[in-house]
Amino acid sequence: MKKFVSFGKKLHQFCSSSCTKIACLGKSSGNSISCFCWFTVIKSKPFWIQLCYFVSVSLVGWLVLEELKTRTSSFKPRGIDMFFMSVSAVTVSSMSTVEMEVFSNTQLIFMTVLMLVGGEVFISMVGLQFVKSKFKKFDNKVDVITDNDLRSSAATNMVDDQIELGLATVANLEYERPRSFGRTDDMIIKSNVSENHLKYKSLRFLNYVVLGYLIVFLVGGSTLVIVYLTFVPSASDVLKNKGIQLHTFSVFTVVSTFTNCGFVPTNENMVVFKNNPGLLLILIPQVLFGNTLYPPCLRFVIWSLGKLTRRDEFQYMLKNTREMEYHHLLPSLQSLLLVCTVVLFILVQFILFCCMEWNSDALDGMSAYQKVVGTLFVTINSRHTGESIVDLSIISPAVLVLFVLMMYLPPYTSFMPMGDDEQYNRSCEKRKKQKQHVVENLLFSQLTYLVIFIILICITERKKMKDDPLNFTLLNIVIEVVSAYGNVGFSTGYSCKRQINPNGHCKDTWYGFSGRWSDEGKLILILVMFFGRLKKFYTGGGKAWKLL
Repeated sequence: MKKFVSFGKKLHQFCSSSCTKIACLGKSSGNSISCFCWFTVIKSKPFWIQLCYFVSVSLVGWLVLEELKTRTSSFKPRGIDMFFMSVSAVTVSSMSTVEMEVFSNTQLIFMTVLMLVGGEVFISMVGLQFVKSKFKKFDNKVDVITDNDLRSSAATNMVDDQIELGLATVANLEYERPRSFGRTDDMIIKSNVSENHLKYKSLRFLNYVVLGYLIVFLVGGSTLVIVYLTFVPSASDVLKNKGIQLHTFSVFTVVSTFTNCGFVPTNENMVVFKNNPGLLLILIPQVLFGNTLYPPCLRFVIWSLGKLTRRDEFQYMLKNTREMEYHHLLPSLQSLLLVCTVVLFILVQFILFCCMEWNSDALDGMSAYQKVVGTLFVTINSRHTGESIVDLSIISPAVLVLFVLMMYLPPYTSFMPMGDDEQYNRSCEKRKKQKQHVVENLLFSQLTYLVIFIILICITERKKMKDDPLNFTLLNIVIEVVSAYGNVGFSTGYSCKRQINPNGHCKDTWYGFSGRWSDEGKLILILVMFFGRLKKFYTGGGKAWKLL
């Protein structure tokens, strides 16, 4: 009996010890895997991180949209069309191969989420978290640094670690480390430690500012649209006749407009609201402050908060825009020139559109005031949003060519005759002196890639270009490709009336021109949308080619 009890105790001890070891092993393995994944993300290039992000979210969106029921059970879009719409929502391109009124209320809500997580402001906020994470470990050590620590070898090693991690540089420390620290060296190191601590706090505050900026515009814009639709019967009747819920339409449209996607729950986009200038005026600020004028507006918000709170973090953001590592936070001069450039582009488009289309069928039935607001709405949307109150297929070619140019230009294009700040010029010179990688020399310019995509689509659609030349024109294909590249969403559509050999089964639809393409052409356009969403990583391509 005693032997049995003794054996039971030993077995219990063995099991307890084994469980403890297994638990510790599992915990350490979990921590190792977590650290490895985090290290991989940190060390990976931003291009690959964002590419994986957009592809994975698009795939998830496609699977969910496939599972959710459409509005009518009699029609269900094909799998490739659902994937196309998912990619279009995530890349905020608003290219469509399916009519929007096919989607149920649940699908519209989910597409709202896809557009939100694919928007530039949301993506930049996630990027700030990665930048801030570099300083998290350092921030925990700031409060325990003392004068004795600075004189000790441990402090010396910590300074070396900061140099290796990029948190401090030898140039910033401005000293040659002696065998024993003096009082002056202590003050210099403390100053640099304090500066890096201030940068970390500034990054944290900037993250809060961007989040608040996003919430204010989305909540405020949705509220204004709901109020307008509630008190304007002509606008609310459109939603009632189409069976679209007012709140879903308001939130969906505001999120789509602010993220510069351009999707609208109605088949006709904003054409059905062309006689509602109040609604268009509510959406215009969402278009501008969510994209082209986001940097100047963000800088103004930071400046205002700095004046109100008197905190050093806001002043640090404004004076050290490059150190903040936030692409959208521009220096004051560049922000001012960006505003001037945006206004100039809008003015040029507005004048040309009014001159060419004032008395055309595109603006037929509208008053002078409605024409002015509608023209302003279209020209502002031509840069990156793609919402429209007119049928682009009946617009004059001169205006369409100008729209193609506007869609091609990056959102922060600005005319800078006097150059940027000195710090930016020094960094550019430093990058020019660095030896370029072989792969970078082999990259083409963005315009070259667009030409390649257009050629490929002309090959895949060559039979339709031959049989239906009035619809499948080269200009229409160029507009579709450039619109996908610019993540705009403008499309000339397809008209059965323009068929040379009429097809009795042809039916006019409200989705984009690409909806009539072959599956191969749609897949190429999906690649174009991904390429356009990541085009900021290819700005230096084609420099190895010298045109003499």
